[in-house]
Amino acid sequence: MVILASVGAVLAGVPAQADAQVAVGVRGESPSDALARNMKELATNPRSFNALIGAGRAALALGDTQAAAGFFGRADEVWPDSPLAQAGMGAALAQEGDGSGALQYFSRAAQRGATQSMIGADRGLAYDLVGQHSQAQADYRAALSGQDGDEARRRLALSLAITGKKADALAMLSPLMARGDAAGARCRAFVLALTGDSSGAKNAIEAAMPGSSANMAYFFRKLPELRSDQKAAAVNLGIFPDSGTQVASASPPPVSMNPVNIIQKNARRSDDADDDRIGSIEKWLSEATQGNTTLPATPAAPTQQVAAASVPQFSVPVRTGVDTSLTTTRKLWIQLASGPNSTALPEQFSRMKNRNRELFEGISGYISEERGKARLLIGPFRNNEEATIFTEDLASVHIPAFTWTSQPGQAIRKLPSE
Repeated sequence: MVILASVGAVLAGVPAQADAQVAVGVRGESPSDALARNMKELATNPRSFNALIGAGRAALALGDTQAAAGFFGRADEVWPDSPLAQAGMGAALAQEGDGSGALQYFSRAAQRGATQSMIGADRGLAYDLVGQHSQAQADYRAALSGQDGDEARRRLALSLAITGKKADALAMLSPLMARGDAAGARCRAFVLALTGDSSGAKNAIEAAMPGSSANMAYFFRKLPELRSDQKAAAVNLGIFPDSGTQVASASPPPVSMNPVNIIQKNARRSDDADDDRIGSIEKWLSEATQGNTTLPATPAAPTQQVAAASVPQFSVPVRTGVDTSLTTTRKLWIQLASGPNSTALPEQFSRMKNRNRELFEGISGYISEERGKARLLIGPFRNNEEATIFTEDLASVHIPAFTWTSQPGQAIRKLPSE
């Protein structure tokens, strides 16, 4: 698999997790402004549920699923009975391409009171990613009248096209096209490509983005050959199967010409030290608080006291000697970062260790690779409680992270010791 980029960002929409419990957005506010505003609030009130949810949603809109997961996890500690944090985690996993994992979080969100209209735009994507398209389309339809109605409409059009309903898909986009919605116009090109009209797709994308059709030709031509779940991953997330040819070769589009780069903006370099996930939250907070670089401490549960951030209580992962290239049972890890490949992750782990030597003393990093995606891990841990403690320790030194479970037989390789 190769990751072209998050095509979901092209279709423009902030994930839908809003209910009557809390207002987390400001109409017309950009995701970057929303993140800055909420981080400023967290600097003075680290237990602000509204700000944690708002920051999580803004991070998702900016494509930083790792940071989003950290915010949602902390929000869940502050208000365990609210469905918003669970729905946010589901949206983050769906945006990473993990439909099955996302559906587990959406199930918990529904148990806590989330309605179909509230989570449909994001849960529908999770259903599409696992090939359950009728359920996906039902969720999207339920979300059409919600605050994410436009995004639900675009995703519904794509899902209808995936199941061969070209006329219905184009009709679904008509209201967006009538008002000149740019994302709707781009979505229309994907609909045409999904239903086998590669020529029409090229014409549509050329009209929306002059000069881009040649670079999109391979993507459009190959879409009809994929399985339905692969189509969903390709058009929504940019996760595209590699047919055995290197991305930089003549046939597939080079990384610099992926759909998002053509249609929206250049993808952020995963090895850029100043803009990577570790530093991004600190950077935002510094800008939002005019030089105050003290990040909010991880909030405790409502019945507990907030620990002093200046004296973090570090925990250590269980040393089980897992340093082979294959795990044979399910194991619990903490995911620190991810990317389309593992190239930049060892250096990223070294930066984390160098910045926080006491916390990472004696701890090794691991890499898991699957479906064109690599994860940077530490662990394994014996149980959720120990993993949660260490996740909180990481948050105290500005590293958002969340737990991840490897499956039996899944390859996990240990990074060389430094």
